[in-house]
Amino acid sequence: MKIEEIRSRAARDGLALTGWFVPGAEDGAPEGARALLLFGYGGPALWAAFRASPEAGDGAPHPLDRWSRRVIGALAEEIGGKALFPFEGPPYHPFIRWTYAAEPIHRSKLGMAVHEERGLWSGWRGAIALFRELSLPPVIRGAAPCEGCRMPCRAACPVSAFTDAGYDAARCRAHISSPAGAECRARGCLARRACPVGAAFAQSDEQAAFHLEAFRIA
Repeated sequence: MKIEEIRSRAARDGLALTGWFVPGAEDGAPEGARALLLFGYGGPALWAAFRASPEAGDGAPHPLDRWSRRVIGALAEEIGGKALFPFEGPPYHPFIRWTYAAEPIHRSKLGMAVHEERGLWSGWRGAIALFRELSLPPVIRGAAPCEGCRMPCRAACPVSAFTDAGYDAARCRAHISSPAGAECRARGCLARRACPVGAAFAQSDEQAAFHLEAFRIA
């Protein structure tokens, strides 16, 4: 199966094939892997597919993770690979390292990854390691999107949790757990929404609030 066929097959489950690379010994991929493919959020199709799934309505914990295991696991079996997930562990797979190798990703002024097209709207549900050669297009990187930006993202955070010193997760979590954090809980991270890059990929309020609540109670 060629990479475009894999992309089309993944899209049937609402998944985007977001990146790919040939892993080296230092990348923490399974031994013998000849290609690593990343899958995740590439627009509203993912959330729509998940919301229509059995996992979304069965009331059991971690519905999105269980959906990811099922759909990416089935895809891995179909193409002869091994499914890997960011929520497996400890030890955890080095997904952050993989994303910087596999996509036109840069470090944003918030500290999180910013994609040249999707902006701050990335979310990886899993990866598939292949143990055969696969013809992979080159990953072409341009200028970092944050260069010269006036940082509306930082200005939008109600509690200034993002600074040059780093991200104050405790301050953020305390705010979103308080009455003052009602808008964040309803719409997701306001700093993320303020980024001018990738606005077309912005998650719905429902999806963003789902992820923020998972962070809040983690």
